[in-house]
Amino acid sequence: MTEIDQNIDLMNAQFQNFDAAVKAAGSLETEASSDILAIQSSEIDRSLSGYDYELPAERIAQTPLSQRDGSRLLVVESPTHHTHRIFHELPQLLRTGDLLVLNDTRVIPARLYGCKSTGAPVEILLLEEREQNCWLALVKPGRRLKPGAKILFEPQRHTGNSPTVSSGLGRESPLLPAFSATVLARDETTKGRLLQFNIPHGESFEALLEQYGHVPLPPYITSAQASLEQYQTIYAHTPGAIAAPTAGLHFTEKLLEQCEERGIRTAFVTLHVGVGTFRPVEVDDITHHKMHSEWLEVPQLTVEQIRETKASGGRVIAVGTTVVRSLEGAAVEGELQPFRGKTELFIYPGYQWQVVDGMITNFHLPRSTLLMLVSAMIGRQRLLELYQDAIAHDYRFYSFGDAMLILPEARNLIRC
Repeated sequence: MTEIDQNIDLMNAQFQNFDAAVKAAGSLETEASSDILAIQSSEIDRSLSGYDYELPAERIAQTPLSQRDGSRLLVVESPTHHTHRIFHELPQLLRTGDLLVLNDTRVIPARLYGCKSTGAPVEILLLEEREQNCWLALVKPGRRLKPGAKILFEPQRHTGNSPTVSSGLGRESPLLPAFSATVLARDETTKGRLLQFNIPHGESFEALLEQYGHVPLPPYITSAQASLEQYQTIYAHTPGAIAAPTAGLHFTEKLLEQCEERGIRTAFVTLHVGVGTFRPVEVDDITHHKMHSEWLEVPQLTVEQIRETKASGGRVIAVGTTVVRSLEGAAVEGELQPFRGKTELFIYPGYQWQVVDGMITNFHLPRSTLLMLVSAMIGRQRLLELYQDAIAHDYRFYSFGDAMLILPEARNLIRC
């Protein structure tokens, strides 16, 4: 080899080393940039302002559709792709062997109107029963109801300021028994009151509630033309919720039959929707938010159905955020177990999923814990982009609105 050839070989080796160094530096720079973006994304995911979006008022559904399963369905099929369908197409969108888990809670007529002994009007929203005939409730105006105050309830009072659906029972009878409650104490967690209800001899609290109570609707529903049954799922069974598990409102008997015919099974849990679902997040760092507890039950039969589904390669599809909280709350120890009690589980981006593979959900309010829960499954930015597309396609939002199906293939399994 001549000296010239040796110099050429040396120069080629130097260029190769230089190229390798450049590539290595570029790789380090890319990794560093990715890490910075990940940190920034994580910070935004923890920030309350990261869950804001603007919704035109006309997109808030005020009345349910006459055909439950005629609502629109935004199907999230992958991290980058989604389609627009109709809810009655659901059986074709799932697989044989999948398991739909539904919440069988039933909404109670939890809003009561009454007055103090002075005649001043009072409004009550029941939250949960603490002891027999003793309930935690939100009251308005609260500052006037100190321990010892007595409230006399009125069976036919209704105001347009608080949207309700009347229970429809006992409204025509002029012989309703007296129904009253006494304020026992103030609850610091909810700012509500503990009320001891005074039940006349021979009466029951449940019967009086049907005669005096109204089923409460969320405050963003201001002009609803809905019957009581339209704000209940068709499989509502266990009384105790103050709001409907709205993802389930889209199901009909026929649709469930079609699912069964295709080998898609159903299972049930109970979670009584309470103030925990709607309590606003008031801290800038969402990880500091504390959920109010909600009562739930995941029965042994449902646990067995889930285990069988997963063992045979099927997917667990939660119908609504309440089912998500129920199943994941019953698996906080790392394995799903039968559970009966309260949960304070708060799911937000970064959560490690234990049970749920996919979900059906409605479109939720900005800055809500429900929006954060769905973000934990597909990523906050991805979810907000889907919401903008739904708005652009005139979807109906919130309780009486349209739905979203998140298939397991769409989950953000790397980073949320």
